[in-house]
Amino acid sequence: MNKKLKVLKFIFTIFLCVFAVIGFVFTGVFIAMQLHLTDVKGSIDSRNEYFNKVRDEITRTTQATNIQYDWTTTSDWDVLKNGLIKDKEPILEASRVSGVPARMIAAVVIPEQFRFFSSNRESFKRYFEPLKLLGNGTKFSFGVAGIKTGTAMQIEENLKDKNSVYYAGADHENDLNFTTSDPDTERMDRLTDSHNHYFSYLYSGLFINQISNQWKNAGYSIDNRPEVISTLFNLGFSHSQPKANPEVGGAEIVINGRSYTFGGIAYEFYYSNELVDIFPRDVQ
Repeated sequence: MNKKLKVLKFIFTIFLCVFAVIGFVFTGVFIAMQLHLTDVKGSIDSRNEYFNKVRDEITRTTQATNIQYDWTTTSDWDVLKNGLIKDKEPILEASRVSGVPARMIAAVVIPEQFRFFSSNRESFKRYFEPLKLLGNGTKFSFGVAGIKTGTAMQIEENLKDKNSVYYAGADHENDLNFTTSDPDTERMDRLTDSHNHYFSYLYSGLFINQISNQWKNAGYSIDNRPEVISTLFNLGFSHSQPKANPEVGGAEIVINGRSYTFGGIAYEFYYSNELVDIFPRDVQ
């Protein structure tokens, strides 16, 4: 009898230890998210001179570079491109409401999709590639643009807060009004809707609008700096610190064995000829 009791106590102790570890892990993840420790650790792109040179050339000639970037020849891009074409109308509508060029909204979504595909290869081959669909994040970052709930909430708050450095003006205060008494559920439904990506694009456009206003009010316009805007989109509000010579980079993304930065891919798309007939370049 004593032997059985000892075995039961041992098993019970093991269960307690397992649950304690699980609780510790979840608590640690929650605390890390609150302290922004789960934010993307980006790399700094060393090619800032390259960005400036190509942008200046585009601005001068109002023509895109004819360079074909390696990522445009991949199956990932073929899927991504078709997905963006399918989403033409919601992207254009998000552009109209947010006041941000449709091409800039697409530019921040593209590297997020490349990152999603590269980390979900099995799902990509089985599902996204055959159906030519965009990936919809459902874990820490949500929807086709990979927006965190904390970021979405800050975007909403910035729309209403007239004292915020990100305030976009009275015309945008009602852009994200909720229609139910449960904003948390409604927000999540907006961001994770796999059939309609409109709100993913709208939140993206409003984020761009808000940080662009912040920088412009500080005396540093980034309206024609897609590489800077996309880097900040990837890293979040806390990294948006206006200055004369902003660094470009963000998350590292590996495509066909080659490493890119979040901001680098967005920049190359923006000034390429890819989808320029659907999402024109707004050269300034």
